[in-house]
Amino acid sequence: MRFNRMLLSTTLVVVALVIQVSVLARLHLPGAVPDLLLLTVLALALVYGHTSGALIGFGAGLLADLAPPADHAAGRYALVLCVIGYLAGLVKPETGRLTSATGPMLVVVGAAIGSTLLYAGVGALVGDTAARHVGLGSLLFTATVYDLLLAPFTVPLIMALARRAENDPLADNQPSGSADVAGGWTSFGTGLRIGSQRGTGLGGGLRVKAARSRAGRAGRIKGIKRL
Repeated sequence: MRFNRMLLSTTLVVVALVIQVSVLARLHLPGAVPDLLLLTVLALALVYGHTSGALIGFGAGLLADLAPPADHAAGRYALVLCVIGYLAGLVKPETGRLTSATGPMLVVVGAAIGSTLLYAGVGALVGDTAARHVGLGSLLFTATVYDLLLAPFTVPLIMALARRAENDPLADNQPSGSADVAGGWTSFGTGLRIGSQRGTGLGGGLRVKAARSRAGRAGRIKGIKRL
């Protein structure tokens, strides 16, 4: 990964882990704990792709395995987040743009369910049966609900930061209220986008009117900028 990716990813992962351990884990909510670390990996994977998503997921999971008060074998959550980061990165569109919040919301739901099942499955292989005593169904439901409630406040912000760090033209030219993947959480893809056209459409009509009113000038109007 490039240096700016590594620096931003490391900073976001450390901040998410500190908040999760020191704040979210102390809320003592019924069932699962809101997984801010998982949402951070998802957001970065949706911007950087599957390879970076897997590497970031592995690093984030390994930090979670080693951070106190971890009570499970080291590498268990690293494996889970590595797989989740890889799969989430595969969902990244080629254009880097999604038109609504539906796609990211489905990714969050799938990641919450998949990470819980994979974590419980790996635990069963190493003899950890804690999920059976707590209730796997309750864990799946609460993990999904908590992550969905937390996602609109974290995923768009992290994706926007990742794009800025990448000097992504989509982030630099992104208008307010547009249908980008980050803005889609709140606008649901209702933004308006008008591009310049040559010779036809609105841009062409303006050029014709300007040419008629300014017959002696050779300049051309290039159309309307994106709103």
